Amino acid sequence: MTGGDARAADARRLIGGIEGHLLVAATREEGRRAAARFATGLDGLAPHQRREVEERYASEYLALTRDSWRRTAERAGRLREEYEERYRALRRRLLAGCLLGWCVALGCLGALLPGRA
Repeated sequence: MTGGDARAADARRLIGGIEGHLLVAATREEGRRAAARFATGLDGLAPHQRREVEERYASEYLALTRDSWRRTAERAGRLREEYEERYRALRRRLLAGCLLGWCVALGCLGALLPGRA
């Protein structure tokens, strides 16, 4: 790996980390808003109880979202492996077909050349 490649890989990792941080921050905010909407309908709660319900709801929201992301990433990894295997098989078949075609073409050419029989 050259210096430029290493810097590009480092930049991609940095950008990925920033995106991950922003995604988690946005999800936390979504969870807090969803928790506030949920707690609004619970009229019989004292303020400290409402805060606790909101905190638990937001925490559970984030945990469920992370589980969903993990499952999605795992599935993407499996799909990538399947795709790569199919691509390798396709390349092997294409190479075999090309080699067979060249052999047939060379065989026909050899049979058609005068004085070669």
